[in-house]
Amino acid sequence: MPNQLRTLHAAGRGSAARLLLFVAMLFTALAGCSRKQNPAATTDPRGPRKTAVLLVSHGSPSESWRNALFDLEQRVAPAMLTSGSVTAVRTAFMEYTEPSIATRLKEFDREGFTDVVVVPLFLTVSPHSFDDLPTIMGQKEDPRSMETLKLEKIERYKPQAAIRMTPLLDFGDALRQNVVRRARALSKHPADEGIVLIGYGDEEYEKEWNELFVKVGQAVRQETGIDALTHGWCGHIVRYRPDSTTAAINRILKRKKRALVIPVLVAFDENFQVRIIGGGIEKADGGKERVSYKPDALLPDPAIEQWIVKAVKTEIETLNAKTRP
Repeated sequence: MPNQLRTLHAAGRGSAARLLLFVAMLFTALAGCSRKQNPAATTDPRGPRKTAVLLVSHGSPSESWRNALFDLEQRVAPAMLTSGSVTAVRTAFMEYTEPSIATRLKEFDREGFTDVVVVPLFLTVSPHSFDDLPTIMGQKEDPRSMETLKLEKIERYKPQAAIRMTPLLDFGDALRQNVVRRARALSKHPADEGIVLIGYGDEEYEKEWNELFVKVGQAVRQETGIDALTHGWCGHIVRYRPDSTTAAINRILKRKKRALVIPVLVAFDENFQVRIIGGGIEKADGGKERVSYKPDALLPDPAIEQWIVKAVKTEIETLNAKTRP
């Protein structure tokens, strides 16, 4: 089953129909597990529902990073709450700090929520999105993930509320347009420049991460006219070392006069944007003089906020359609 779902994910990014199929297979099945415990969802599907939205991200020791996610909550909450279909919008972190996912799910149970729409703020498929997150919420029993969560002291909790999940950030156009906008802001002479995208990366799903960055690069090329693009990693796949950043910059500087370095990370974290990526820039051929870099991130971005609101609305409409008499 996991291999089948993984194949569907890789094939589905360019097709709305395949996207719906992937989401239905992966998350509707998980939601069914929760509904078995939820009287409001089984005994009387036409009865009153109480729906919450949970914005889930990886977590970070960085206060700046966490504040960016809390700020995102404040930005998207009004549009969701005024719709009348959502009663609460909250943020949770997978690790490092509270509020954890388990903490939030317990809150929702105590407050009588029947449904929780989870928004995973991850760029693309990874063990976190495919295994860890469903396992934390008691929707999946992945042995490797369970052992890892135990070692990292991450609490698992299976809520009474039914769980639904939106797609990841690589579905839709918001991620690509975000990078295009930031590339334009750095660019001065497109013919003399090349783009370096730096992401977290993942060993198990390296193929999917490479495909994502190729597609993002194609969008940048079409929108900006910058024809030289490459990417590197800054996460666990390179053991949090700056060498991959340096190598990617040098590949561009062999062809172009200037490298534009863009972090494709959810939020700003001093360890990544300053220490790892910044350290990689310092070691590049020609040093900082031939590099344009702003240590920013995907957030904040109104387009991503709108995408989140729309994705939640779609999940709620699907839920309401299934429970409509």
